[in-house]
Amino acid sequence: MDICMIGTGYVGLVTGTCFAEMGNNVVCIDIDEEKINKLRKGELPIYEPGLEELVKRNVKENRLFFSTDLKSAVQKNLFCFIAVGTPLDKDGSADLQYVKAVAKSIGEALNDYKVVVTKSTVPVGTAKIVRSIIEEELQVRKFSCNFDVVSNPEFLKEGMAIDDFMKPDRIVIGCSSKKSRDLMEKLYKPFVRNGHPIYCMDIASSEMTKYAANAMLATRISFMNEIANLCEKVGADIEKIREGIGSDKRIGFPFLYAGIGYGGSCFPKDVQAIIKTGKENGINMKILEGVEEINYAQKKVLFQKIKTYFHNNIKDKRFALWGLAFKPGTDDIREAPSLEIIQSLLDGGAEIVAFDSVATENIKNFFKNEERISYGDDPYSILKGADALCLITEWKQFREPDFEKIKALMKSPVIFDGRN
Repeated sequence: MDICMIGTGYVGLVTGTCFAEMGNNVVCIDIDEEKINKLRKGELPIYEPGLEELVKRNVKENRLFFSTDLKSAVQKNLFCFIAVGTPLDKDGSADLQYVKAVAKSIGEALNDYKVVVTKSTVPVGTAKIVRSIIEEELQVRKFSCNFDVVSNPEFLKEGMAIDDFMKPDRIVIGCSSKKSRDLMEKLYKPFVRNGHPIYCMDIASSEMTKYAANAMLATRISFMNEIANLCEKVGADIEKIREGIGSDKRIGFPFLYAGIGYGGSCFPKDVQAIIKTGKENGINMKILEGVEEINYAQKKVLFQKIKTYFHNNIKDKRFALWGLAFKPGTDDIREAPSLEIIQSLLDGGAEIVAFDSVATENIKNFFKNEERISYGDDPYSILKGADALCLITEWKQFREPDFEKIKALMKSPVIFDGRN
């Protein structure tokens, strides 16, 4: 099938590439010409395990293309996926300016029936906005054309996105016509041969499903962090607690790991957006307000432990940081706990030397011209002369460290474990 994927960020690039891998013809569109030229050469703007190989293979086999020509892409393809960013606005709501701009461009280009699919995470009512904008542009052009707007939220975990897309737990489709439903089911049929379901529902329910899913996962994380803080006070072991409650089939183990808070491009943004949606509809989302408050506070917990240990004086102390990304398997540092910890250490007059498998360049760009941060090529090289080691991201290579080697390299054998 012929697909136009508008937006070559994390969601758009993974989705477009995986569709191409299943034999579809996909053109990925972006307004950034430099980015498109790099993608044509196989240079990816993000790190995701396995993605580079898939992109190169599908480009070579002429199923995956990259272009800045949105009008041509819309006119030549049946499916038009909107996969642009929806960052937080100042008031906590999702900023739909990019979604609206794409909808306008689709309306300006529409030449026959299309299925317009919102793949970006968007608040309830966005599909109606997209439809209205397209209809307005058609009226301006005095051109009549049928089209459908469909909601198809993504459920991709950074670091595992290829598997998540190719072998999904479920596919959610929100549609308002039998024609668009049949086409979407046909498009996704190759991905559900393992028996996992396609849930077709009304558009509003589909839009809310994505927010509800991320809000629930964020709630589990904040709940475990709050329990972990209590465990420290009463002498209980949070890992034993996790085993004890996770073995209950009603609860399960996923997202029951205590740590220094969640980050990334989804949970912080989506929790705030659903809180805002609640307020707009007269509903105070008290549980989610608590989830957000706990997460904000949790990012400060590790630094408070550091301050206490060093008697509120970390000036000229050298701190080694293992991990910078918000989670393992990605180079994404958006809302990462490392940002809070690094800034707090710098504000206290400390020196930082850091290591991360893939996120170092992003941290360098974030803390430009900061001379008190240096970076190492391997986790042990940064330990020499360090006053303390802070474990920030739970990369697999940190699971079985050589403690004798760590002790021999460091100035003082102190580890602040942010990931248990």
